[in-house]
Amino acid sequence: MTQSTTKGSRTLGINGFGRIGKLSLWNHVGRKYFDEIVVNIGRPAGTSLADIAHYLQRDSTYGHLHAYLYGYNAKPVVSELNESKGSLRVDGIKVYFLRAERNPGAIPWHSHGARLVVDTTGAFLDPTIPADHAKGSLRGHLAAGAEKVIASAPFKIKAKATPMPEDAVTTVMGINANHYDPRRHRLISNASCTTTCLAHMIKPLLDAFGSQRILSASMATVHAATGSQEVLDRLPAAGKSDLRKNRSILNNIILTTTGAAGTLALVIPEMKRIGFIAESVRIPTTTGSLIILVLSIQEELSGRAVTREAVNGIYARAAADDPNGYLHYTDEQNVSVDIIGIPKAATIIEGHETHTRTAELSIDLKKVPGISETLLKSMESTIVRPQVTQAVVYGWYDNEMGSYVNMLGDRTVSVAEQM
Repeated sequence: MTQSTTKGSRTLGINGFGRIGKLSLWNHVGRKYFDEIVVNIGRPAGTSLADIAHYLQRDSTYGHLHAYLYGYNAKPVVSELNESKGSLRVDGIKVYFLRAERNPGAIPWHSHGARLVVDTTGAFLDPTIPADHAKGSLRGHLAAGAEKVIASAPFKIKAKATPMPEDAVTTVMGINANHYDPRRHRLISNASCTTTCLAHMIKPLLDAFGSQRILSASMATVHAATGSQEVLDRLPAAGKSDLRKNRSILNNIILTTTGAAGTLALVIPEMKRIGFIAESVRIPTTTGSLIILVLSIQEELSGRAVTREAVNGIYARAAADDPNGYLHYTDEQNVSVDIIGIPKAATIIEGHETHTRTAELSIDLKKVPGISETLLKSMESTIVRPQVTQAVVYGWYDNEMGSYVNMLGDRTVSVAEQM
């Protein structure tokens, strides 16, 4: 049974009710921007709607929903459970749970008045797949009545030679949010938690030094576990070549991959000319992650080396001037739990751990391709000795609620306001 939205109300659709789906519901219940929220689970869950409400109200990382909203003196905020309609109220917000369709094209968004949908499943990330694909697609939401769809992960085009569709865009709030054109874009990727943190770490340094002076960059994210990992060791599925993903996250540090470098170039195009390496390590924590960023910066002829104090000053000023409060800077000594839940913190720069070292390189221009013999013969010496500084910067991020879900919520509301 479906229930049409109240005339004049704002209705949000959420597809998926895993980590990002549930925490997005928490986030939007707290914001009170949307009057109604429709959550598509796509399958039966538990024995009744009461079991869904039980899952909704409790979280092993962030505690109880009512305490998240109002503090430790708060009382439960879920009421008016209606099993036949699949509805309940969460702090006054009407929420409908759909438990029938997993294919986006079959979800009744239209009858619920959900013009904007956030897909948090991670299953539909290729914007080039047509709406009527048998296994479902992101565009299926559009065919089912949505006008805009936001994916809570980077786009992944399976056919590598296929260009990004004209109606799709990737944005990170506070970096390139204005690249979203409401007249043209119908599919929006909110990138990833790691790309969001990385973009806010890189942007202040690009603004300060320019892309020409940053010779190379690399990052490693020490990342909390995600739902894709195994609790206990498991035999890999047929055709799977990465044997580490099937090892227990409770017992291991697991080397894995990240697409943050490729997505970063979509939101900060200047990064395309900078050599960049991105790696990822999964660790047995539930949330709270860290990026270790290493850059090689060419020194100027002024002789003033890029120092630790200079780098920290760049971040401190950028954080103070950030109108959205996405970039945080601290001189305190933190551990990962200290940054869990901090609202809208795309990254928290740990200034205490910033390090720099300046060294003189020796380059023989005779070995550099493209330099003419005439020029080389006119030089007294073909050896040049530029100075290069290596800078190491640490940036914390809450890969679930504090950083990513809060900023996903900002993206969602900003799209809704332009509809």
